[in-house]
Amino acid sequence: MRFDLIPRVIVKLILPFIPLFALYVQFHGEYGPGGGFQAGVISAGMLILYAIVFGIDAAKRFAPQSVVERLVPLGVLIYASAGLPAMFQGRSFLDYGVLAATPANGHAWGILIVEIGVLVTVCSTMIAMFYAFTERGRE
Repeated sequence: MRFDLIPRVIVKLILPFIPLFALYVQFHGEYGPGGGFQAGVISAGMLILYAIVFGIDAAKRFAPQSVVERLVPLGVLIYASAGLPAMFQGRSFLDYGVLAATPANGHAWGILIVEIGVLVTVCSTMIAMFYAFTERGRE
């Protein structure tokens, strides 16, 4: 790993822009292609790239496996939290109109909450799968 100077320098240069692009894809998803799934894949790809260049131990220091495994159900809870207020008021699950004073604002907030939940779930699931695959040959 000490002879890979060029990949290390290039990754250090582009690494800060990857989460910025993931956020762009996340928040642009309501108006065009993109959203939580794509942003989650891009975010997980950032950590996988980091692990490939700097080693799996460095990646696990950045995103410990125990934290990643806790984020998977947290994303599902974030997703579900967008629908529960409507159910408590006797409406359909994911009826976003109850999340704000006007139904249009509630719809915008509901989509945002759902997309954030998808981002967290997809990103953490992909990282957890990557960690599981890299652990297979380390015994």
